[in-house]
Amino acid sequence: MTLLYTVLAFVLALGPLIVIHELGHYLVARACGVKVLRFSIGMGRVVWSRRFGRDQTEWALSLLPLGGYVKFLDSRDPNAGPIDDKELAREFTRQNVWKRIAIVAAGPLANFLLAIGLMAALFMHGVDEPSARLRTVAEASDAWRAGVRGGETVVAVNGSAVRSWSELRWQIMHAAVDKTDVTLALRAEGGGAYSAVLPASVIGQLDVDSDVMTTLGLDLWRPQPRIEKVIADGAGQRAGLRDGDLVLRLDGQPVVDGIAFIEAVRAAPGRALQVEVRRAGGPATLILTPDTDANGRGVIKAMVAQAPEMVTVWSGPFEAVARGFDRTWETSVMTLKMIGKMITGEASWKNVTGPITIADYAGQTARIGLVSYLQFIAFISISLGVMNLLPIPVLDGGHLLYYSLEVLTGRPVSVRVVEFAQRAGVGLLFMLMALAVFNDLGRLL
Repeated sequence: MTLLYTVLAFVLALGPLIVIHELGHYLVARACGVKVLRFSIGMGRVVWSRRFGRDQTEWALSLLPLGGYVKFLDSRDPNAGPIDDKELAREFTRQNVWKRIAIVAAGPLANFLLAIGLMAALFMHGVDEPSARLRTVAEASDAWRAGVRGGETVVAVNGSAVRSWSELRWQIMHAAVDKTDVTLALRAEGGGAYSAVLPASVIGQLDVDSDVMTTLGLDLWRPQPRIEKVIADGAGQRAGLRDGDLVLRLDGQPVVDGIAFIEAVRAAPGRALQVEVRRAGGPATLILTPDTDANGRGVIKAMVAQAPEMVTVWSGPFEAVARGFDRTWETSVMTLKMIGKMITGEASWKNVTGPITIADYAGQTARIGLVSYLQFIAFISISLGVMNLLPIPVLDGGHLLYYSLEVLTGRPVSVRVVEFAQRAGVGLLFMLMALAVFNDLGRLL
């Protein structure tokens, strides 16, 4: 059932994105007067089709679910046969170069517009996310050396306002890619404001493939640990812990949050710990002796609250659209920068992911909830738009490159050059797909 759920989430995410992309080509082609012969979801042999409209355009499902295509009336097609003189004006290659550019660019543009619309809708709805409040910082960390102590809330990074943990992480990732300083505007628990600077010498050394926040020593703030449920026949029950107990101190030392409490328990198998708690009847001091699990760690059989502080990120209609545009633009630029770093060797080629990883993430986000799933779809839509704009022959970006050269030189690229480039582009795409599947299988194993 889990596999079926993942596959279904993948199909429901990717299928509409392909349709939207191809609809972009189709609608602009029709607006430019080009005759559309076929609109196909999938590649290869057609397995189902119906014809509609004045032009009897064939709407088809094809065997290989690896994308889709829109087939225009095109004199270069060896299977097209002779074209009626009345139809010549609607033939693709006879359109001026700007119309051809518009038709080809419409597919990626449709993906970007969809992402902007999804993000704007989510911002207007309101998205619950962990806040940008920081956990107590370890003294050996880069964040501590920059002046961060914990308990503060980050309100801006390099002058850009942040309202949630994901926005904070996004801004730091940008700085890591650009290798620039990070200036954190902080609001202290008491209401005071100050700033902390993480220098470019530190940020530039971050591995963008890893958890950059943990590397810097930054983590989510969480409330003091509260016992949600004490499980029968465990060390917690024997010690007298109760549901709802708020853990204050452990061996006389304040307990920062649920994670700190769990780490302390795991590090003390078989050792008596003095636990101070606050409960409905008043404070209590208990002696807790964790049992030892199969891995030699302490365990008390109790569920401890670890949820971070949450905020609702919400925007009005106009701000939501602006934020959707900004996020789409920033994600596109970040994707291109990461591709550039992979080419120059500054980032690992393990970042190239394929359908298996995408399907896995689709299933995970769908299980979390509709908001997470729509955020995932928006991100994939952006990725689809960016990848199609890369100047690789057979992709939209390759055709845009041909037409750009035509604008500059005043004549179309020769058929021989295009044919050679197409074959090279197909080979490159197969190599990238093989790498993506290899990386996917490596992650699974």
